[in-house]
Amino acid sequence: MIEFKGIKYNCSMELTLDIIGGKWKPVIIWHLGKRTMRFNELKRSLPNITQKMLTQQLRSLEESQLINRVIYNQIPPKVEYSLTDYGRSLLPVLTDLCKWAVDYSGLIRREKE
Repeated sequence: MIEFKGIKYNCSMELTLDIIGGKWKPVIIWHLGKRTMRFNELKRSLPNITQKMLTQQLRSLEESQLINRVIYNQIPPKVEYSLTDYGRSLLPVLTDLCKWAVDYSGLIRREKE
């Protein structure tokens, strides 16, 4: 049993999925792995995400200390998002998952031929 932020998890995979699981968090991390981005840049990179969902996911990733949120005191306000060192440490894992998905899709395609 693992306890994190007052929540008890039966295994480390449950904790992992709570931190980075879901449809959008890995994709957001992937895009921020390329460069620092503003909210609207991220939104354009993820055309199927709603503004509300992107805001929620960014807040969760910031709370988990996987991304930095920098607010510039100017008019109009400027906010930039980037990966923390913890966030960057996920990039090799995400790269491996992408490679696995490509290999798997090729295997399934060959089996259907």
